[in-house]
Order: sequence, then C-alpha cells, then structure tokens
Amino acid sequence: MNSQHVESSTEQPQSTLARRLTLTNAIMVVIGSVIGSGIFLTPQNVAANVDIPGLMIGVWILTGLLTLAGALTNAEVASLIPEAGGQYVFFRVTFGQLTAFLYGWTTFIVYQTGSIAAIAVAFAKYFGYFVDLPNFGPALEGWQMPLIGEFYPLKDIGITMVAILAVVTVTTINYFGVQFGGMIQNVFTVLKVVAIGSIIVLAFTSGKGNTDNFFPLWGTPSSGALLAAFGVAMIATLWSYDGWNSLTYLAGEVIEPQKNIPRALIFGTLAVIVIYVTTNLAYLYILPIGQIAQSKLVAADVMNAIFYGWGGAIISAMVMISTFGTVNATSMTTARVFYAMAKDKMFFKSMGQVHPKFRTPAKSLVVQGTWASILCLTGTYDQIFTYVIFAGWIFYALGAAAVFILRSKQPNAVRSYKVPWYPVIPIVFIIVATWFVYNTIVEQTADSMVGLLLLVAGIPFYLYWQNQMKKA
Repeated sequence: MNSQHVESSTEQPQSTLARRLTLTNAIMVVIGSVIGSGIFLTPQNVAANVDIPGLMIGVWILTGLLTLAGALTNAEVASLIPEAGGQYVFFRVTFGQLTAFLYGWTTFIVYQTGSIAAIAVAFAKYFGYFVDLPNFGPALEGWQMPLIGEFYPLKDIGITMVAILAVVTVTTINYFGVQFGGMIQNVFTVLKVVAIGSIIVLAFTSGKGNTDNFFPLWGTPSSGALLAAFGVAMIATLWSYDGWNSLTYLAGEVIEPQKNIPRALIFGTLAVIVIYVTTNLAYLYILPIGQIAQSKLVAADVMNAIFYGWGGAIISAMVMISTFGTVNATSMTTARVFYAMAKDKMFFKSMGQVHPKFRTPAKSLVVQGTWASILCLTGTYDQIFTYVIFAGWIFYALGAAAVFILRSKQPNAVRSYKVPWYPVIPIVFIIVATWFVYNTIVEQTADSMVGLLLLVAGIPFYLYWQNQMKKA
C-alpha cells in the first residue's frame, strides 16, 4: 500500500473496504474495546492482593502506563502499515507468514471470539436482573453431550440465548456498514463513559465518603511480599486494560490512518487510564479498602451506599450498556483479521470477500458471529480463554519487537509517527510482556501448557493452506 496516498472511499473499488471511520470513531473504538465489565468486577481482586490504598491506585496507574507504552509502540507500526488486519499484517511483514497465521488462528479459535462470547454472556447475566430468563430445569440442564467432555448445552439456556442474540445483533449491525457500526459504537461508548462518570460524580458529591480511606499511600501488604502481591494484582488490571490494540484491525477503514491511528491509540488509552484511576478513587472514597477486598461487586456496593436498595439495578444497567458496546467493538474489529488472512489465501476464501454495497467483510463477520455463538452454547469459552490469554501476551511482545525490525528493514521509510523515547519505551514494554508470560507459565503451568498446545494446533492448518496456495 502506498503510505503517501490513501484513496477516498468514493475512489476505492467496490471490492475493497471503505475508509469511512473518523478520528472520533477510532478513539471510541479504542475506549469501547477496552472498557467492558472489568472496571466493575476486578477492583476487589486488586484490593485483596495489595491491601494498601496507595498501592491499589498505583497498580492501576502503572498498568495503564504499561498499556500506553504498548499503544505508543504499536502506533508506529500501524502508521507504517495501515492495512486491514492490523497485527496479523504486522507479523506477516516482520516475522513471516507462520507467525502471522498462528496469531490469526489463536484470534479465531478462541482469543477474540471467546472474548466476544464471554462478554456477551456477561451482558446476558445482567439482563437477567431485569427479566426472568427461562431454564429447562435440573434434569435437562444436567444433560451432557456424549464423547465431548464437560459440555452442557442446555444449562442456563435463557442466558445463552440472550448472549447469542446479542452476538447476532452486533454482527448484523456491522454487516450493514462500518459507518453504521461506528455510529453504534460511538453511542454506546458515550453511554458507558457517562454511566461510569455518574458513579464518580455521585460518589464524590454524596457526602457519604471519607478521605481517610485514601491512606496510607505506601506500605507492605499483609502477605509480606510487596513485589509478588503487586505482580498478582497487575494480572487483574492487565485484563481490564486489554483490547487497546483492536483498532489496528480496522486500519484499512480509518480515514488518514497514518495520522489518525496513532492519535486514536494514544488519546483512547489515556482516556481509559483517567477513567479507571478516577473510578477506583471514587470506590475508595466510599468504601475502605478492606471492604472493597471482600466485595463481590464493588460498584454495586458503592451505589448501594449512596442509594440504598438500588445499587444492583443501577450497576446492572450500566454493565449491560458497557458490555454490549464492547461486544460490538470486538466483533467489528476482529472480523478484519480473518478477512486479511483470507486475502492472503491463508483462510477460507469466502471470508476475504467484501460486500459490494455495504463495503464490509460480510462473510468474515457471519463466520465469526457463528463461531462466537457456538462458544456461547458450549459454556466452555471462559476456560479456553484462560488457556490462550497468556499466548496473547507473547504476541504483544512480538508486536513491540516489530518496531526494531521495521526500523532495520525500512530505515528510509516515511514515518508520520515515531514512538517517543525510542528505544526505551518499546524495550520496557517487551520486558514487562515477557515477564508476564514467564510469570503466567510459572504460576499457571497446566493452563499455559494447554494454551501452547492450542497455539501449536494451528500448524497443521497453516501447512494445509500453504499447500492449497501452492496448488492455486
């Protein structure tokens, strides 16, 4: 692709994706992809591990800065290779087709599709707070598919059906155009920011908080192991910050991508850091850290402290808004990875087709939505997702390393954006990502090995499509 000239959507042929997403759309995708249910669910895990108020806030700030380092680094690569598929394309250019395929394979088999399923089920569970969802009863729910293992397709059928309906809805939205999907994303991102902002404002204006809850700022956790406790707490916050790179998948549809993708990654990530840190300060203002650590749903407990008896309903509505927006953002962005793989003849050919009218990767969206729906039905997506989440950080580290490779391979390429403080920021991010992978292998060895097996399982499929490409 010529990085010096990007055709407008009116000049582009009907067989290509259209550049219709503005800078505002792109920022909303970053924020919407990151903020899901994590900010409502993970603060108690952080507080339980580092039971010092200052350390709790410090974990969120440090993890946010590490996420920003990843965004700053990936922004340079994205500005140099502004193509649909994002990191898949980065890996193909820098590390070769096998690494790129394994990234796409992991993304398809469960990493992102499993995320879509998990978040859709979270949406459905909170929907059940307002609507009495049907169940089949203990006998039918206990029926297990033979020869497959822990697979109960009839369990919590009401929740499953609502989750699948949510997946089908966002697939349909994004089928009819990236502008339409982007507009829906804008609406739900604004709603979720307003919802979280209302928690912050109500907490600090309710008169029911205490600034003493912010202290002490420093100390040793009750476990006695500061670094270990800090590291474990970071696992929860890193999950909450995950998804910032999803925008790169849409690089082929962003207007002026060389400028707008880096800006959106940086502004979007900074916005999420501010939102997360401020929200946790609001939680601490209302509840002491010991109470946060023992809470099952800290946001609901905070709202109950302000509006007694209404906390569950208020937070359930907020989580529904937040999770639906995240399902939409993840569905919209991830389908472009499989589209790019198919264009390379390394995936099902039909998934590389663009809808002639709506200019979207329509079949890629449909296949993705179908597979995510199946994962909803199996009920095993959450376990498989834990297997491969650490593999995602292997690719994060490789993504940052791509900056060094591209500067070596293409030293004279025009770069509209360069990562600041090079090479310090990329090196710091690579070190932390590598440590995170190592720590996960040490602390969760069995799950990590299964994750590696799922990753390696993509190699036979890679060889198959390589063989098909040679025959073509």
